[in-house]
This record gives sequence, C-alpha cells and structure tokens, in this order.
Amino acid sequence: MSRTTDTVRAVSADVAGVDLPKVTNWLEANVAGARGPFTFDLIAGGHSNLTYRVTSATGERFVLRRPPLGHVLASAHDMSREHRIIAALRDTPVPVAPAVGFCDDPDVNGVPFYVMKFVDGLVIRDREAAEKLLTPDARRHASESIVDTMAAIHTVDPAAVGLGELGRHDGYIARQLKRWYGQWNAQKTRDLSAVDRVHDELLACVPEQGPATLVHGDYRLDNCMVDSSGQVIAVLDWEICTLGDPMADLGLLMVYWTGPDDDQSSWTNGSCTAPGFLNRHTLAERYTTVSGRDTSQLDFYVAFAYWKLACILEGVYARYLGGALGQRDPAELEPFNQQVIGAAARAEQLLSELR
Repeated sequence: MSRTTDTVRAVSADVAGVDLPKVTNWLEANVAGARGPFTFDLIAGGHSNLTYRVTSATGERFVLRRPPLGHVLASAHDMSREHRIIAALRDTPVPVAPAVGFCDDPDVNGVPFYVMKFVDGLVIRDREAAEKLLTPDARRHASESIVDTMAAIHTVDPAAVGLGELGRHDGYIARQLKRWYGQWNAQKTRDLSAVDRVHDELLACVPEQGPATLVHGDYRLDNCMVDSSGQVIAVLDWEICTLGDPMADLGLLMVYWTGPDDDQSSWTNGSCTAPGFLNRHTLAERYTTVSGRDTSQLDFYVAFAYWKLACILEGVYARYLGGALGQRDPAELEPFNQQVIGAAARAEQLLSELR
C-alpha cells in the first residue's frame, strides 16, 4: 500500500483471497482508470482484514481490502462500513485514502471488498524503520501529528458528513463492554477469569461521558501513514470505527505507544522508542491542549484499552488456531495466548491502582 517496512509478496497467478478473473472484470467495469491485467501484492502486517496493492497494466495503483480468510464473526470485518467511513471523511481535515469502489456481490469474490486509491507514504512498524526512514525531528513531528490527527477525528461532526447514524450517541463504554465481552465469549479458546473480573469492574465505574464523537477504535502509529517529515497523510483500518467516547482512542494510544523514556510495554513493537519520539505523558498533554477535553480519567480508559485488546487478540488467536494461516504448530501460536493473558492482567492491575 505504500513505501513501508511491510514484507510484500507479489502474486499474480494464484492469489489467496482474490478470484483473479472475476475481480479483474469488476475492477475494469467499476473503477475509473483500472485496466487489466493486474498484479496483486499481498501487503503483510496486521491480523485482520487482508490488504492488497493492485497495479494496473498502465501502472496506476489501487488498494483492495477484504475480510480475512476463514470463519469470521457476523458483526466483524464489515467492508461496507469501512468503505462508508473513509468515503464520508474524504473532504474533512482527517486524511484518508480516497475510496473509489465497493462490491457486495458474493459472486465476484465470495465476500464484500472495497477499493481505494494508493497513497505513497510510510508505515512505521518497528524501531529499525523509524530510525531508517525518519530523522529525529521527523519522529517528533510524527508524535505531534498522531495526536493532532486524532483530535481532528474527534472534531468531525458525524451528522454533517453523513455518519450520524453510525452508532448510538450514548453509553459508549457500556456498549463496548457488551460487544467485546460477547466477542470474547463467542471466540474464547479457554476460560480466563481475569477477563470476566475486569469486565465487571469496568462496568461498575464508567466515568461520565460527554457528547459522542467519531472514535477510530484502533488508533496507533502503524495504523497511520506518514510522509518523510512525519506528517500523517492517511489514517488506515477503520473497520471498528463508531460513535462514542473520544477518550477511548487516547487510552488505546497510551497502550500502544512506548516513547524513549516510557516504561516498556509488551503491547508495542518498539517503533516509538527511537530518539525524537515523544513520551506518553507529553502526548496526553498535547491532546488535552489541542482538543480542550478533560483527560483526568485517562487511567480508566487505559485499563479499558488493555481489556479490549485482550478480547481482540483472543479473536486473532482463535482464528489462527482454526487454520486462518494454514496448519500451524500450537506452540508457534503460544505468544498470542500469552499476550491475551498479559493484557487482561495489566488491565486488572491498573484498576486495582484506581481503587
């Protein structure tokens, strides 16, 4: 999808997840400038929707997104929702890759998919890439731009861009707890009492929430594309975006972000540890200043983010055990199991500190 650190595997004859003849015909008929034959590159990275770079015979590039292979929950991986969101945000201050087509006909590719324009930028997934592709000044700017872009998401008027019905406008945290606890119980590979305890305690102490905004739901550095100066030029992966409490996005960013002088976290890839990146405290302060929002209850939202992450990772773990990546030795997948256990434990620890 970009000049990234992702491993890209070029495929053009046998593309897992793409019916080449039918998708080729659909692209030529529905996407302006798309002329076959096409080359599809499966962009590695992430454990959810599959993303392909599509290069036409004329050299024009697009990006195709579809759900993961194998069984998925009925409420997950809604391509129409993701397409709708990025199409609605096209003319807002929030940078997104322009949507150019959506297909919900199962006869074409078995599952819905959408197509967007290719954005040429950088996705920073580890410290090596951060140091190779961004100067220290660019890393600092990336830190600021990540926060400023998140604040921009939260200032979009959902009704004005046609997203006023994207979700309910009240009770976001309670609804999220219900949703992800339901996902947990539908996918769990074993009982884990910490997930149950944290769910009950979070539900019992939800802070008062203000007016609903757009909430990305998985906002982090490697779900954004930046240019060489560190400016965010596209926010990616909108599949769980809804209306809700903007503090949930900030809490999750605190989980994923580990700056140069922050306590290390098992839930980051080390990309933000390179010199020049800001630490969590400075990011939170900048968000407070830029957004004008009350962030005094941030610790609750960080605990919630860890718990939600445990539920999400359990879904990934369950899909992989079910063969989404082919037959794998269970021992190879054990790190996912440990991440789920660790995220639940960290959420419980944070809640104990709030008592």
